Amino acid sequence: MEARVGVDGGCATRKLLQHHQSPPQQQSQMSQVGAVPQLLAGGIAGAFSKTCTAPLARLTILFQVQGMHSEVAVMSKPSIWREALRIMNEEGFRAFWKGNLVTIAHRLPYSSVSFYSYEQYKRILKSIPGLDGHGGNPSADVFVHFVGGGLAGITAASATYPLDLVRTRLAAQRNAIYYQGMGHAFQTICRDEGFLGLYKGMGATLLGVGPSIAISFSVYESLRSYWHSQRPNDSAVLVSLTCGSLSGIASSTATFPLDLVRRRMQLEGAGGRARVYKTGLFGTFQHIIRTEGLRGLYRGIMPEYYKVVPSVGIVFMTYETLKKLLSNGPFN
Repeated sequence: MEARVGVDGGCATRKLLQHHQSPPQQQSQMSQVGAVPQLLAGGIAGAFSKTCTAPLARLTILFQVQGMHSEVAVMSKPSIWREALRIMNEEGFRAFWKGNLVTIAHRLPYSSVSFYSYEQYKRILKSIPGLDGHGGNPSADVFVHFVGGGLAGITAASATYPLDLVRTRLAAQRNAIYYQGMGHAFQTICRDEGFLGLYKGMGATLLGVGPSIAISFSVYESLRSYWHSQRPNDSAVLVSLTCGSLSGIASSTATFPLDLVRRRMQLEGAGGRARVYKTGLFGTFQHIIRTEGLRGLYRGIMPEYYKVVPSVGIVFMTYETLKKLLSNGPFN
């Protein structure tokens, strides 16, 4: 969810655990990676992944807000290819990366905080008797990954939320440009909506980002451990890509309605428009279901699915590669 959430992202939106190699000496070596390499690796991996999948991310946002205002509900049967062609024809090829600069500005600290805080939460949880993994209890490991991942997501989302809101507003703009860039968006929101306008939809974000990243971490770790127990000699890259992608799909499916509500609440009052949802988080859910049906909560799920495999694969493999390289550098 982004983490898409995240998360995310997703969502994701997805995050990655520290070890891929099964030999104990390699795990011990990787556990010695310092804080700075972890932060750099996590931030760069997240930013690189977001840049590569930015066109699909923007399509997801455009579909999610379809139906919020009458002027954007122009596609009776949303088509990814039709909308992609519209962007090309009306806005130009570069429009696929609209808002990507603020996405990178958001993703670098978000991924860094998420990866680093996950390692710290996991270490703290494993210091609790019964959760240290020495008893051979698989459920304890799942609990550690689930809770650690959820806390990491909440920590990262809270620290970087205004950047996420600005990114959503820039990406949701079509032909009419109200926000001229990241700095202008911050100034305009604070002027028109007050400082708290930068935190619209934060409740839905925090409600969704914890489960999203918790599911992503726990599913990834469980699948990875099972894979290694059955096929210990398989490529770490293959394991990373497959388990990461499946974990991303699982978390996206479970938390997508919350992500959609978050996006719509973030756009409340954007461009001077009147408010649509005036009854809070649960009232927004009810409004969408009443006016668009249950399917309305899953607008944009298909480009989100298409984004998961490359996004998760890129971020998992980039993070591991950079962490190995940086662990031998001057920061460690």
